[in-house]
Amino acid sequence: MSTFQRVLERVWLELTKEETWLAIGEGALQILITILAAGIIVKIAKAGIRKFFQLRMTAPLKYSERRENTLLKLLQNIVSYVVYFIAIINVLAVLSFDVKGLIAGAGVVGLAIGFGAQNLVRDVITGFFIIFEDQFSVGDFVRIGSFEGTVEEIGLRTTKIKNWTGELHILPNGSITQVTNFSIHNSVAVVDVSIAYEENIEQAEKIITELLKTLPDRYPEIVEPPELLGVQMLQASDVVLRITAETTPMNHWYIARMIRKEVKTRLDEHGIEVPFPRLVMYSRGEGNQNMTQANN
Repeated sequence: MSTFQRVLERVWLELTKEETWLAIGEGALQILITILAAGIIVKIAKAGIRKFFQLRMTAPLKYSERRENTLLKLLQNIVSYVVYFIAIINVLAVLSFDVKGLIAGAGVVGLAIGFGAQNLVRDVITGFFIIFEDQFSVGDFVRIGSFEGTVEEIGLRTTKIKNWTGELHILPNGSITQVTNFSIHNSVAVVDVSIAYEENIEQAEKIITELLKTLPDRYPEIVEPPELLGVQMLQASDVVLRITAETTPMNHWYIARMIRKEVKTRLDEHGIEVPFPRLVMYSRGEGNQNMTQANN
């Protein structure tokens, strides 16, 4: 009898034993229970963390909503990592792996990787200080390098930024050296309005000033009544007036569009012309010179 045949006989004998199938069934049941228990524990833990932060937000002591959202997602991720790691260890133990040896080996390998993976260590350390110092939080609109958008998630290793057109940028925390946060303080909308040289500038300023006083009642995003600073520039065909308005964070673009619309409508009502480019054409004939002015 060949060696291969003897191996087949041993395998067949093991497979025909009732104890073998009982052990396989018991192991599969333990693995299934472990996986289900891990999933249930993660869901319960995440719900408990979410409830805890909701109660904190209703407490008399006010907390920053931005920071709370960041810590909420971070703690939920940590819980998921820890529970699933323990579940994997239990599954390996059921499969008769030497878990203690694996953990000891993982410690030695992790130490070796730690020396080699300096970028990973730098990402984790930078991510910790980003959260600890509250440099930016989930929901903030930030500019990091050439990327600009809303912070979707902050982890210990990466930060996810979603652009307004839908792209999701995933940045290693170690590469974040400079951050511009637009969501911490109030924003300022800056609007330039052009008036034709033929118009009465003082009358235009009076009309615009009266309009600006009414805007805070209609636009709650405006913190203080907009201010007309005066003549900003004298250009080739128009006089530029500058308007500034303090708004709640990240609403300056919206308010700037609304101010342009309101000012244009009010100036039209009073017959004040917003200039447009003009093209003057000269045609020289044999005995006379004709001048034609055309609007472009």
